[in-house]
Amino acid sequence: MNSSMQALASRREFIKNTGKLAAVSALANVAIPAVHAAGSDLIQIVLIGCGGRGGGAAANALSVKRGPVKLVAMADIFPDRLQKDLTKLQMQFASQVDVPPERQFIGFDAYQKAMDCLKPGDVAIFATPPAFRWVHFAYAIQKGLNVFMEKPLTADGPTSKRMFSLGREAQAKNLKVGVGLMSRHNRAMQELAKRVHDGEIGEIILQRGYRMHGPGGYFSSLPKPAGITDLLYQVQRFHSFIWASGGCFNDFYIHIIDQLGWMKNQWPVKAQALGGRQYRSSPEGIMYVDQNFDTYSVEYTYSDGTKFFFDGRTIPGCEQIYSSYLHGTKGSGIASKAGDCGQPSSLYASQDLAANIFWESKVKPEEQDPYQNEWNDLVDAIRDDTPYNEVQRGVEASLVSSMGRMAAHTGREVTFDQMLNCDFEMSPNTDKFTMDSPAPLVADADGRYPVPQPGIVTSREYRA
Repeated sequence: MNSSMQALASRREFIKNTGKLAAVSALANVAIPAVHAAGSDLIQIVLIGCGGRGGGAAANALSVKRGPVKLVAMADIFPDRLQKDLTKLQMQFASQVDVPPERQFIGFDAYQKAMDCLKPGDVAIFATPPAFRWVHFAYAIQKGLNVFMEKPLTADGPTSKRMFSLGREAQAKNLKVGVGLMSRHNRAMQELAKRVHDGEIGEIILQRGYRMHGPGGYFSSLPKPAGITDLLYQVQRFHSFIWASGGCFNDFYIHIIDQLGWMKNQWPVKAQALGGRQYRSSPEGIMYVDQNFDTYSVEYTYSDGTKFFFDGRTIPGCEQIYSSYLHGTKGSGIASKAGDCGQPSSLYASQDLAANIFWESKVKPEEQDPYQNEWNDLVDAIRDDTPYNEVQRGVEASLVSSMGRMAAHTGREVTFDQMLNCDFEMSPNTDKFTMDSPAPLVADADGRYPVPQPGIVTSREYRA
């Protein structure tokens, strides 16, 4: 790592200071009045970022146990995505969706117009690509709004520091902030974490996580077609571009990284990794231009030397493994049986995960869905005015994801401190974007974007 990546403050000092400020904020909350939608029990929501998890998060919000909740505005930069989500939500929640044309906003400033439709104490949903998270969060805090934001929260060090600061500011204002790491609201995993932390399988000595399946989302991208700008193309296909999302690594793999860090009750302090792109062309022979590797293998290390091995693969036709495991001195466990947080979780009296089971989770039918649980928990905190701020661990999970990604992309060992203090901000002008702005990533004459070159480009993940 070059001098720009040397630790400016140790991880422990940074987290210690964060904790001190959070404690001060928590004390300050005692004297701060509850922030609810003024004048009624109605919680109004706006959806900023449609398609994918955006529409899903809005549906969960409208399905909470403790309503009433109403969707009153939507924002995106692509009109078709907004209309698609609006149509689905109107069909499912007709009486709870009131989004006339004058509250359907398009453009990079649409987030402001949507949030301007709310009162303090209402809720803004952020489901845009993560590069926009800090921009939208800052405006929500200014407006006194509670927030639900999808993961990941950041893709680089500078935006992570910014989000840590904004999280403390939101807490000081008694705003409730949920982050879409739904494993933490998986009732089976909550029970698993308690049992593991109580020592039922002894000290954790090894963790394994896998997400290996065919291409999904916008993993790969062909050259930009005519009729769309570079910026809009990169935002549209955000999984393909590291500045926009952290690439497929952060977006696809963060859940398993988050849940295993939770089970260990700490974050890895460093990572070394392998990765590469086996297939760079489409079946038709057209060169892909995205920045992703299709294979990643990361060795994470905790402060006590414990290893967490993560394997990710996005290649069709291969063995599919999508699950997570932990091994202790007295036994072992399955955190996610299948998928990001598939139930049941289970514990075993040996290292044999096919025998000697001594606990298996059982969850009430009404609490089986962690996506719905996280919304019920957020609204409960708003209604009851209890502390609720998931920003710090959301940023930390994003940083640990970025640490593994950067280790693979550079061919270097990367520490948590180095990732946090790396001064390369991949999209420094996100808050100034207009529909005519240049993109953060510039293509060459053949329409190809810079890609990671391990061992050649080592102080950052690609040549800017």
